[in-house]
Amino acid sequence: MCSGGFAKCLGITLMPLAIVCVLCNILLFFPSGQPVEQDHITKQVWYFGGILGSGVLMIFPALVFLGLKNNDCCGCCGNESCGRRFAMLSSILFAAVGVAGAGYSVVVSSVAINQGPKCVVSKNGTNDVWGTPFGNGDYLSNTTLWKLCIEPSGVVSWHLSLFSVLLVMGLIQVALCAVQVVNGLLGAICGDCCGCCGGVSISVETIN
Repeated sequence: MCSGGFAKCLGITLMPLAIVCVLCNILLFFPSGQPVEQDHITKQVWYFGGILGSGVLMIFPALVFLGLKNNDCCGCCGNESCGRRFAMLSSILFAAVGVAGAGYSVVVSSVAINQGPKCVVSKNGTNDVWGTPFGNGDYLSNTTLWKLCIEPSGVVSWHLSLFSVLLVMGLIQVALCAVQVVNGLLGAICGDCCGCCGGVSISVETIN
């Protein structure tokens, strides 16, 4: 496969991952699907790891990867001035942006999973006391601690599930962008279509 075509495949894969991350971050603003006051939302949600890191900063590299192959890859054979090598080289910079964005989302998600959600930890008459009862990640292995969160109902599983999705998606995005760094280097050094060029050369020699 030509390096441009491979980059396009990466871009097609990154787009839905970015959309999923944005949706997960938005859902985190509604613990257990319930609207709450801003002060009652976990602070890591406001860091926009899914919206900014794995979302917006990932869409730009994905669009660049999609545009690297916009015509027949064999059309660049023997024409180094067509800019294909430079395009593959520049894609490395966008891949680095993607790695940084996804890495940011991974860090935020990891911290959020470790600290747990913000929830009602006790009721004092008509006033609910909100807090973060988990801070060392013990609740991950001891589900009985989840009872410390009185409301919203199911907030722990909601928090853990969505941030876990963000963590996994971020790791996948980092891996895909790292692959594009290698692919971009090969495309810049060998040309976008080394395999195609070789095939054309063999065909020409056979005809002769």
